[in-house]
Amino acid sequence: MAARERLKAELRAALAGSGGALSAADRLCHACVELLQVDGAAVSLMHEGSSQGTFGSSGELSRRLDELQFTFGEGPCLDAVRWGRPVLVGDLEAAEAQRWPAFGRAVLDAGVRAVYALPVTISCDPVGALDLFSTRPGPISDQRLDGGLWAAELAALPLLDLMTSGVDWEAAGEDGDGWEQLASLQRVEVYQATGMIVGELDVDPAEALVRLRAYAFAQGLTASEAAWAIVERRVLLSEEESFRAPTGGGGDGAS
Repeated sequence: MAARERLKAELRAALAGSGGALSAADRLCHACVELLQVDGAAVSLMHEGSSQGTFGSSGELSRRLDELQFTFGEGPCLDAVRWGRPVLVGDLEAAEAQRWPAFGRAVLDAGVRAVYALPVTISCDPVGALDLFSTRPGPISDQRLDGGLWAAELAALPLLDLMTSGVDWEAAGEDGDGWEQLASLQRVEVYQATGMIVGELDVDPAEALVRLRAYAFAQGLTASEAAWAIVERRVLLSEEESFRAPTGGGGDGAS
């Protein structure tokens, strides 16, 4: 019992400090790596079944792994939020873990063998997930899982610091510094890139996002990396097969 309470106290202490809510979330992720014996941690913010951005991470690799879930539209954090319960995969190479074929392969290529996704809830509603990554396969122990669940509870606190009322995603960025921080999590470059695809290829926004993800997958990029390449005009949409070929993900924009 003493060890459990000490672990909780140390995780809570990680939130203390200056730098705002996003810095607090990063510190919590670093503490998870140190105290829970994992190799990476990230907090995803979700809205209406889609990842809105990485709220906190222990480093660039964890942030990239979280970004891959948005890129492929699949992954443990999406399932943890959808189902409202932990998703614990001790070996991504096991046959039963092949529920996320694209995400799973990308994560394995990055050297990760296990992932544990724990929902982050506010007022009993899952609004995100804490993902814990390990380069070693194996189930998470009861003590580490207990600590992870506590960390997921704590992850809701800096998120609440950004909110003064119900989440208004349309108005994010318009009502003060907290909302501006929340808006910064959203993948603005993805919206810009899909708008360019809509304009140049005459497809609807849903199809534009599908084509962006297809290009990212083909090039081994995250959706954000692919979006920046489009926004910065390093990619010519008319010359890339991934953008020109219909994917079946939406309409073709014809009337």
